[in-house]
Amino acid sequence: MNRVLGLILLTLLAIGVLFMTYEKENDVAVISTNFGDMIVEFYPDIAPMHVDSFVALVNEEYFDGTTFHRVIPGFMIQGGDPNSRNENKATHGTGGRAGKFFGIGNEEDPSTWLIPQEFNDTPHVKGILSMARTNDPNSASSQFFICHDNASFLDNNYTVFGKVVQGLDIIDEIVNVAKDQNDNPLERVEMLSVRIAKRSEVLSE
Repeated sequence: MNRVLGLILLTLLAIGVLFMTYEKENDVAVISTNFGDMIVEFYPDIAPMHVDSFVALVNEEYFDGTTFHRVIPGFMIQGGDPNSRNENKATHGTGGRAGKFFGIGNEEDPSTWLIPQEFNDTPHVKGILSMARTNDPNSASSQFFICHDNASFLDNNYTVFGKVVQGLDIIDEIVNVAKDQNDNPLERVEMLSVRIAKRSEVLSE
């Protein structure tokens, strides 16, 4: 009986490993910009709601045609605002919503959806993908930022949910473009498309 139980447990473990491997194959996003591509892996184990929201928005093509509207050398590049598609830069950085309803906002009105905080111990270092928010910890929407350098003062105060694993040089290029007094690039730094892809399709490991 114990031998049968052991075989069952081993089988379940093997299935679990296969499932996790399959999931890993699908956990990257390709952010294609007019400067080149950045490939991002996700951290669903520490920020499942943020990953779910981001992936849902990607599948809506929500980020396509938006820009990195705030770029600061030595700090980060920020994007994800649908308002950045328009020419009125005064509205850039003021829009966005979550990709799913997580209990904050009016469930019948997607424009009000926000994401609860999922702060974690992952340090904000170069390439980290983290979520923008207001002073309210539970106010993340679609706007995100990618660190250009270490920003330890953000640790445990903003939700890290992924990291750029290829294309760090693209961050360097974007962050050094000419910009206005609000750190908004003078020339559009556009996300031409953002898509989910299998890791093996876009990364050689």
